[in-house]
Amino acid sequence: MLGLLLGWSALGLAASIHDPLRQVWAISGLLLAGVFLFDALRVLIAKPLVVERVLPSRFALGVPQEVTLTIRNPGRGAARVQVFDGVPSWAVTDAFPWWGKIPGKGWRTLKFPVKLLRRGRAEFARTHLLRLSPLGCWMLPSRAGEDALVPVFPDYEPVLQYALLALANQEQQMGIQHRQRKGISREFHQLRDYQEGDLLNQVDWKATSRRLALVSREFREQRDQNIVFLMDAGRRMRAMDGELPQFDHCLNAVLLLCYIALRQGDNIGVSAFGGVQKWLPPVKGPRAMTTLLHHLYDYETTPNPSDFAEAASLILTRQRKRALVILLTNLRGEDAEDVLAAVQTLRQRHIVVLATLRERSVDQLRERPVESFDDALLYGASQLYLEERGSLLQRIRGTGTIVVDAVASGLPVALANAYLQVKQSGKL
Repeated sequence: MLGLLLGWSALGLAASIHDPLRQVWAISGLLLAGVFLFDALRVLIAKPLVVERVLPSRFALGVPQEVTLTIRNPGRGAARVQVFDGVPSWAVTDAFPWWGKIPGKGWRTLKFPVKLLRRGRAEFARTHLLRLSPLGCWMLPSRAGEDALVPVFPDYEPVLQYALLALANQEQQMGIQHRQRKGISREFHQLRDYQEGDLLNQVDWKATSRRLALVSREFREQRDQNIVFLMDAGRRMRAMDGELPQFDHCLNAVLLLCYIALRQGDNIGVSAFGGVQKWLPPVKGPRAMTTLLHHLYDYETTPNPSDFAEAASLILTRQRKRALVILLTNLRGEDAEDVLAAVQTLRQRHIVVLATLRERSVDQLRERPVESFDDALLYGASQLYLEERGSLLQRIRGTGTIVVDAVASGLPVALANAYLQVKQSGKL
C-alpha cells in the first residue's frame, strides 16, 4: 500500500510540472482508492479464524512443556496471518511471532515449548492475530480462542528422579546416604532368613529352633513421626539464584524430602511466615503428595520482613505433638538474636533443623581474580559477610540445632541426609 501511494505521489509531482498528466494522476488516484476499499472489504467480510489451544493439565516451574495451537480457516480463500499466542508475561518461548498461510477450509497446527518462571495460576489469554488482506494493503487485528488457567507447580523432577533411583535401590547416586544403625530408633518389621553379616543379637533364636535354620529379625525406622516445614516467605527469599528465586529452590528441596518422608511412613505438615500465614496440618498416606503439591504450588514471597519469633510461637501453638521442625531461610549476620531466640523457643518441644541457602553469587565473588581496587572491595565485603554468617551458624549449632548450609543445587540432597540422620539417631 505504501509503495502504491509513493508511486502515485511521484506521478502527482510529475503532473504538477506537466499538465497533461494531471488527468492521469486523478484517475489513478480514484482507481487506487477503489482497490484499497475493495481489499479492505474483502478482509472485513472474511470468516474469522478459529483458534483452539491445548495446554498440559499442569506445568512444572522452569520446565519447558509443549503447548499445541490449532488455527482453522473456515473461509474458501487462503489466509495469511501473523500469530502471537497470549502466553503469560513471565513465560519464555521463542515460537512467536509466527507468520504463515492457512489454506481455505483448512488448518495449521503449531506445537511450541513454553517455560513458566513463576508458580501459581498461569493465565493464557486469547490469541492475537494479524490477518493480511488478499492484496496485502491492510492488516486486520483480532483475538481468537479462549482464556485458560493452568496451575504451575514446583519442579518435581528431583522427586521423580529419586523415585526411579529408589526403585533400583540406588539412592546413593544422588548422594542420599542410608546409615545402618540399631537401637531405639528402629522398630521390628519382619522375620527373614539369616544373611551373612547379620549381628548375633539380630538372630531370633526361638524361630531358629523351630525351623532348624538361622532366622534374623529385620527392623525399620520408626513410622508415624511428625515432620513440619517452616518456610520463610519474606523479602530475603526473593533473591534470584539462576532463573529462579531462592524460595522456589527451597520448595524443590521440600518436595523431595516430602516424598522420602512419606515413604518412611511419616506425617508431613507445612507452614509459612514473612507476610504469609498458611498452615497445612500433618498429612500422610498415598494421596498426601497430591495434597502437598496443591497446597504448595501457589505459595508466594512478599516484600515483608520475616518475624522468626512469631513463626516459632505459632508452630508451638499449631503443632503440640513432638516433631522435627525444618526451618528454611537465608540467614544473615544481623539475624543472630532473632534466629537464636526462635530456635530456643522451638527446641522446648521439637527437634530443629535449620536449612539456610548460601548465595552462589557470594562464592563466585570470592573466586574471581582481584585485578582492581573495586575487585578488592568486593572480595573484602564478601569475606566479611561469610565470616559473620559462619559465626552465626556456629552459635546456632552450639544450641544443639542441626544446621544445613548449602547452595541451591545442593540443598535437596543435604536436607534429605539431615532428615535421615535425625531418623536414625532416635532423637524423635
